[in-house]
Amino acid sequence: MAIRTTSNARTKFLRGLMKDPTMLFGLALLIAFTFLALFAPVLSPEDPIHQNISASLTPPGADFLLGTDKLGRDILSRILFGARISLFVGLAVVAGAGFFGSLVGLFAGYARGWADEVLMRVTDIFFAFPSLILAMAIAGALGPSLRNALIAVAVVSWPVYARLIRGQVLVLREQEFVQAARAIGVSDTRIVLRHLLPNTLAPLLVQASFDMGAVILSVAGLSFIGFGAQPPTPEWGVMISEGRNYITTQWWLTAVPAAAILLLVAAFNLIGDGLRDLLDPRLRK
Repeated sequence: MAIRTTSNARTKFLRGLMKDPTMLFGLALLIAFTFLALFAPVLSPEDPIHQNISASLTPPGADFLLGTDKLGRDILSRILFGARISLFVGLAVVAGAGFFGSLVGLFAGYARGWADEVLMRVTDIFFAFPSLILAMAIAGALGPSLRNALIAVAVVSWPVYARLIRGQVLVLREQEFVQAARAIGVSDTRIVLRHLLPNTLAPLLVQASFDMGAVILSVAGLSFIGFGAQPPTPEWGVMISEGRNYITTQWWLTAVPAAAILLLVAAFNLIGDGLRDLLDPRLRK
């Protein structure tokens, strides 16, 4: 019976997925970016940091498909390696912030009492500041680097997961299956891990999908203003920053990395919208 129920749920999910063209488009974009990132060393025509001054500011054409920058570096190669950085940035921050925030939310929601009050007041402090401004302050204090930008964005991202999971746990802990488990002597740890955590995964997955795009955009923004990755790193925010003085003459320096950010962020947002529609019982048809 359990196997049949799981199979039916999987079938319904796949049918819902096939009926959502926008989510399929988002998945196609993500698969394409993932492929390009994984095979960047093979697909890149040039070393992304190799300088060729004689080919400086070459427009897109047969020799350089997406042109070159002011130092003669191939834009296509830098975009491909930049995809690696952006996907790693999103995964690292969302995994770290999601894990820590979920732990806080699980503990606060299940323990209640003074622990819940203290932890939620801490999250309120983080929510009191604009997230990008706080990330800039943290990155500035730690020093400009990609690693510190990741830390800064992760620090401002975990409270969202803590609030989300806490809200789910507060509802779930009063459900009959949890009360029954408690009545027969199941330990609190087992209740949290076997009964509560699995039932919070759907909203957690939706939030993570949206946050992937937000994190990539935030880290690119920090790199653009000098708090994130530093030249000659082939990071998309750095590329836009380096090309901003040529925006009216050599448009490809900023347009290409900006388009890459737009498409990758849009992919995660479309996937998040689709997952929300599929996994939220209130939105199911």
